[in-house]
Formats: sequence, structure tokens, C-alpha cells
Amino acid sequence: MSGLEEPRWPAHAADSVEANLVLGVALMKPRVLICSQDAEFYLFLSHILEVDGFVSEPAGGAKEALAMADDRDFQAVVLDCGSTSLTGSAICARLKREPRTGGLPIIALIAPGAENQHLDLLKAGIDESFVRPVAPAKLLDCLRTRLALPKPGSNAIENDSWLSYGSLEMKLDAHRVCGNGHDIHLGPIEFNVLRHLLEAPGTVFSRDELIGGAWPANIHVGVRTVDVHISRLRKALETASTDIVIRTVRSAGYSLEKLDG
Repeated sequence: MSGLEEPRWPAHAADSVEANLVLGVALMKPRVLICSQDAEFYLFLSHILEVDGFVSEPAGGAKEALAMADDRDFQAVVLDCGSTSLTGSAICARLKREPRTGGLPIIALIAPGAENQHLDLLKAGIDESFVRPVAPAKLLDCLRTRLALPKPGSNAIENDSWLSYGSLEMKLDAHRVCGNGHDIHLGPIEFNVLRHLLEAPGTVFSRDELIGGAWPANIHVGVRTVDVHISRLRKALETASTDIVIRTVRSAGYSLEKLDG
């Protein structure tokens, strides 16, 4: 992200933004500015955000990003910081200085090998930074936390420290799970995996996303380990005779769903 060259964006990216504006969607959904010179990466991020209820717009360089932030109402900014880029911190510092944009949450996605940018970004006032690749769920959770938005999932009910779906209930502060009126005893990892699934029932989470949401960041976990914990969770749900099942989606991951009838 040198800030000098402005990449040519795929026509359908701009068309999508325009269509959202025409339909009024952008006025109802949180709008995120994504500053990246990688058009494919922008499309990947924009898809993730769109599925989760956001609207995104692309900026290919520093000048464009700053101009758009000055001209339009965004709720957050995501900076794609490449391995040779030093402008991420400059954009962040400029946005934080301006009264109009100073309160915007700014999240940096740092390319592998460019971890030395952390310090400059911190000095510039960055709100959060992740080294790529980052689990989409982690990025979305960060955005929702920063913007004080409710978690997605129309069938999930979050009330203070409770999560509920069907006959399954989870009390977060007490680390307690009940299914169909019966206590379900889970280990810490199974609890975290179930919590991740409960926050967005029906959503298919990849194994990498579950690893990012359930395991400590400094621990290496293989995908087969996820399968083992999912198997344990399934047995626990079956034992409690709940109406909730964990569905396997081939080559994609797992989702929490309610049994028919």
C-alpha cells in the first residue's frame, strides 16, 4: 500500500457499492472503508463484511482513502498494510488527528513478515491490528465490539451473560451449559467452541475460524484436533437429548442447527 499508485478495481466492486447506495442499504448498515491495493483481497474482505451485515467501500491508496474519509460517513476503517508499506501508520495518524474522523475505529491487517509495523501503528493511534491471515470471525468480532453492535444470528438470544438457542442455554460468567433442562459438562475448549457456534447459529465456521475463536493465540492446533472436540461436543448434546445438532459441511466446516419438528 504505497499510496502512490491507484489500482484499477473490478467493475462489479464499484457497481455493488453504487447499488447499495441506490437501494439505501448503505444508510442502514455500518459502512467500512477498506484501504488496500490488492483488489482480490478487497473483494474477499467485502464479501465477509457483507454477509455479516456491513457495507464496504474500497480505497486504493492514501490520497483516495483520506479524501473518502473526509467526504463520506464511515463507521470504521480497515487498513491492508503490505510488507513494504509505511503509509498505513500515516493514514491512521491523519485520520486520528481530524475531528471528523478522530473517533473512527481503525483496524490494521499486517502482512506476514511486516510485524515491525506494529510500533508505528501504535504510535499513530491504531485501535487494533492483526497479522494476516486472520480468522474472519475475529475481524468481525473486533468490528462489532468497537462499534457496540449486537452479534449476528437471528435465532440466538444474548441477554447479559446468557446465550440461548432452542433448548440449549449457556451462562457465560458461570461457565455453565444446560440442554433440555440438563446440565452439560464441558471442558474449556468445548465450551469455547460451543460459544463460538452459539453466537451465530446456522453460520458455517471453518476449522481455522473455530481455532481462532476457541484456542489461545500462542498454541498451534491442527484441524484434526478441532474434529475431536466437535465429536465430544456432539456426544454431550446427544446425551442431554437437546434439539440442537452440529452439522458438518463438507470442505467448509461446522454449523449449529436446530432439529426439525
